[in-house]
Amino acid sequence: MQQPHLIQFPSIGDSSLGYLSVGEGLGAIPFPIARVYWTYYTPQNVQRGGHANIGKELVLVAVAGTITITTEMRDGTCDTFVLDHPATGLFIPKLCWHSMKYSHSAVQMVIASNHYSEADYIRDYSTFKAWK
Repeated sequence: MQQPHLIQFPSIGDSSLGYLSVGEGLGAIPFPIARVYWTYYTPQNVQRGGHANIGKELVLVAVAGTITITTEMRDGTCDTFVLDHPATGLFIPKLCWHSMKYSHSAVQMVIASNHYSEADYIRDYSTFKAWK
């Protein structure tokens, strides 16, 4: 079973011109990309997420600010990751419970393996723990 883990994207450029990072599907992004979306202006006192996806894999990137992500696998393995550089992403595998907290200026880009489907979400923690 895959575990959540950090992905380092290449940083191309220099401080005089700026940088470009690239993540290609089936390259640094370990799945074909079906959907990209982003969150922003999330108040610091709000926690987002609080769910797992049945069939969707994700890569989260803090393109600005800082995002703290907590993850839990069904076997109880828990981790905390801090994304604070736009050349670092976090891979979230299927059936991984995750929650995010944002700094005031955070912008999160989410790269997803599937299109949105409400049926793909497990939003109740006890259902997640009992999932077969």
